[in-house]
Amino acid sequence: MIGYIQGKVIHSDDGVVLFENNGIGYEIVCSGALYAKLLTDGQGEAYTYLQVRDDGLTLFGFASLEEKKMFLQLVSVSGVGAKMGIAVLSAMNVGDIAVAIASSDVRRLTSVKGLGKKTAERIVLELREKVSAQPAERDRAAGKAAEAPPRVSDREEDAVVGLMSLGYTRAESVRAVRAAVEGGADSIEEIIMTALRSM
Repeated sequence: MIGYIQGKVIHSDDGVVLFENNGIGYEIVCSGALYAKLLTDGQGEAYTYLQVRDDGLTLFGFASLEEKKMFLQLVSVSGVGAKMGIAVLSAMNVGDIAVAIASSDVRRLTSVKGLGKKTAERIVLELREKVSAQPAERDRAAGKAAEAPPRVSDREEDAVVGLMSLGYTRAESVRAVRAAVEGGADSIEEIIMTALRSM
């Protein structure tokens, strides 16, 4: 599995770059953030995911591990393929996607070209279910007794769920959310973006 590449751009076209590393050119289908960064700098790094299908191999690239985690969460949803996952990440940043999932904002998700209402509803449903199950599964695996979850407000809970959808633990998410709120963040989007910068 190719998970990370450093190199320079030798060609780019419509969201795809040819990325040279040690004399080998990797064709990478980029998220919007990665594509913009590589075109601006002409070089850099990409976190990647290699899709293996009967009709060939496709390498998808992301600007950060958080983007890659979000992509993997999205494509785990029934009906969401890799191209749609990249389309979502190109239309919205990680924080916006997390906010939309946490607040069940189907309308915001359907602003992505090609993403219908039913698929958006499935993304919200399936990702929220997976996120809420993660802490309990980790505790069982570690043989720990279940602890009472920290009490948070409804607004903070939405932000916590958004962060957990990116792969952070509940404890990490609660700490970051509380720090963001204490620092003056108000809306769910502000709380999540502030929390992400501290993690």
